[in-house]
Amino acid sequence: MTQPSNQTALHWLSLVYAGDITGTMDRARPAAALQLLEENPDLIEDDPYLACAAGDESVLRRTTAQDPAWVHRAGGPLRLAPLVAITHSSLMTQPVHRERLRACAGFLLEAGASPNQSVGSRWPPASLEAPSETEHLSALYGAAGRNHDPELTKLLLDAGADPNDGESLYHSLDRPACTRLLLEAGARVTGSNAMYRVLDLDDVETLRLLLAHGGEANERPLGAPTSDWGSPLLWAIRRRRSPAHIAALLDAGADPRASTPAGLSAHALALRFGLTEVAELLRAAGGGGKPLTPAEAFIAACARGDEAQARSLLAAHPGLIDKLDDAQRRLLPELAADGARDAVMLMVRLGWPLEVRGGDWDASALNHAVFRGDARLTRFLLEHGADWRARHGFGDNAMGTLSWASLNEPVDDGDWLGCAQALAAHGIPASSPDPQEADGVLVGDQPYAFSDEVTDFLLGPDAPQRSR
Repeated sequence: MTQPSNQTALHWLSLVYAGDITGTMDRARPAAALQLLEENPDLIEDDPYLACAAGDESVLRRTTAQDPAWVHRAGGPLRLAPLVAITHSSLMTQPVHRERLRACAGFLLEAGASPNQSVGSRWPPASLEAPSETEHLSALYGAAGRNHDPELTKLLLDAGADPNDGESLYHSLDRPACTRLLLEAGARVTGSNAMYRVLDLDDVETLRLLLAHGGEANERPLGAPTSDWGSPLLWAIRRRRSPAHIAALLDAGADPRASTPAGLSAHALALRFGLTEVAELLRAAGGGGKPLTPAEAFIAACARGDEAQARSLLAAHPGLIDKLDDAQRRLLPELAADGARDAVMLMVRLGWPLEVRGGDWDASALNHAVFRGDARLTRFLLEHGADWRARHGFGDNAMGTLSWASLNEPVDDGDWLGCAQALAAHGIPASSPDPQEADGVLVGDQPYAFSDEVTDFLLGPDAPQRSR
């Protein structure tokens, strides 16, 4: 039988691990990794680092019998510490491999591997060749923050893994069963930015959990983009969280009179993001602001979907939209990023500038709609003149956004095929197979990779075609 090539092994690993391990910006693709492994049953052979990724305990036992010290060494094509290779493997999400990977982790710990094994992050601008010297990815982070596996998390904590590794608590919040284990093991909330991360999620119970374990309701943020807002309360409003979130923060001592570095009060910010009930909570807590200017009153009407009031203000103040400052204009892409489709559509109908950039990655409303897989909003924006070629903060356009989002699915139930169909109906160049990449697509002359269904559409009979 022909043995799989090293290139095949590297490709397989790129499917098993996310970009912070491989040095790309992609998520793992465990189903594709399993299919490739089935097609190449001899891929693992006797390589213990590949065996760690796959959960093949027999290879680990043979290797350890021959060389007990290997459990302490990083190695393999991705130069991973053995426990890191296990806990960061996306095959943990596949039922058939979950128990195997847990068993492998248990075996390595019994063989003396440190539960605090880690590697430097390879996430760009770091790379596989030059990992970060300051951002470390621990085995615990793989268990609690990547694969969100409580059993594996507990195994490592019981073996002495440090819960304050700078990553695990922050990333565990998507699945709070691991969060509880970390907090019970002594994870510190303050200084982890977990108070801000939990407000990216619509989960008030986990917010309360952090507050009950020492989370500070007025903690200052550690870095962008939260540093532009200044407090968990303001970040909760920016993320358009529920009144229950705001009430939990206020009950824990959040200052209702907080204001952004630019001087916008929490009350005015809530109205800017269409959160009228939140604004009333703040007012009742002593955080009522000054009367709104006509511009802020107009923005508030748009954000809450009050078309009659918005048009009345426009009639009373001609040219109002043209007089908005940059921060006010950025509300269009920021609401698009938050999924506030109705508010965005109203703002566009009233004449809001379409190509203004904003949000966490400095992108137009169209790019944010494509990122979320919101095909309806994508079509609406294109029909109203949005330019798919508009560049975003990562230097590409809506096709680059479609590429990344269709592969990585950053939101549940996104319709990236529908976004591709909308873009195809509004002027993207014809597509063709990329002769340099087996699964690649050339859009015009620009190479991309897309999900299978988007690729099938772009290369199918219903997409724009190159002239023959």
